[in-house]
Amino acid sequence: MNATCNSTLWPESLHYVFGVYLILLLVLGLLLNGLALWVFCCRMHQWTETRVYMTNLAVADLCLLCSLPFMLYSLKSTKDTPVCQLSQGIYLANRYMSISLVTVIAVDRYVAVRHPIRARELRSPRKAAAVCMALWVVVLSSLVVRWHLGLQEGGFCFRNHGRHNFSTIAFSLLGFYLPLAIMVFCSLQVVTALGQRPTTDVVQVEVTRKATHMIWANLAVFIICFLPLHVVLTVQFSLGLNTCAARSTFSRALSITGKLSDANCCLDAICYYYMAKEFQDASRSAVPSNAPHKSQDTQSLTLT
Repeated sequence: MNATCNSTLWPESLHYVFGVYLILLLVLGLLLNGLALWVFCCRMHQWTETRVYMTNLAVADLCLLCSLPFMLYSLKSTKDTPVCQLSQGIYLANRYMSISLVTVIAVDRYVAVRHPIRARELRSPRKAAAVCMALWVVVLSSLVVRWHLGLQEGGFCFRNHGRHNFSTIAFSLLGFYLPLAIMVFCSLQVVTALGQRPTTDVVQVEVTRKATHMIWANLAVFIICFLPLHVVLTVQFSLGLNTCAARSTFSRALSITGKLSDANCCLDAICYYYMAKEFQDASRSAVPSNAPHKSQDTQSLTLT
């Protein structure tokens, strides 16, 4: 039966569209993330919490983009070749590292705005670097476990249809739904705090408005890029793939939603140029005037 389910055929026109989309994504993503990484590492003089997180996010997005052509090439075969395992391992690791880092940035916002006094103990560039290192260890460790379980189930690579158990999918679902819940909670808390600001200062009202819009935009990008893919994985996890028709349907759905999730690499880079200054201006004004602490991130980061 597996022989008749080895591939999902797309119309020739869609293959052309997918190819153009991939080229545009790679070119735009590599340029934007490369520029962002250069700015963070070479043009800024002071390391701050946000700068540490964004630098790691740019690295994760660049690694994902670089692995994408090799991963797509490996999908032509259903065999678990070394190229397939390595490229898809890099792809998965950096996808969920990106999700984790976006979530940590949301938590960092929440701490700075909702708990400005405690932020003195909880936030620092060194602690941010330690958090990033811990995230890399957790994500890579979970990937090793997933790879081991995938081999036991019949194969690690996406196109291997010999797998009938879906315990490895649980790692993907946990790696998204938990961050999603944290993102929603932190975003709502920060927006609520910003909405409670005094409205007498016209300049501060404008800064707060822009910061609020950026928070909603970041949450929307996160949901639009990653939710469809994980909804498909959730349905697949719940129902299983018992027929060739079901496998073909889920293969098509995963292909489309996976390409949508890859667009997050470009959208992250676009957000870099707005999130830093707008959030830091807002978090600076959240600290009471008599508070002894001023977060290092309250200094505006300008990408110049």
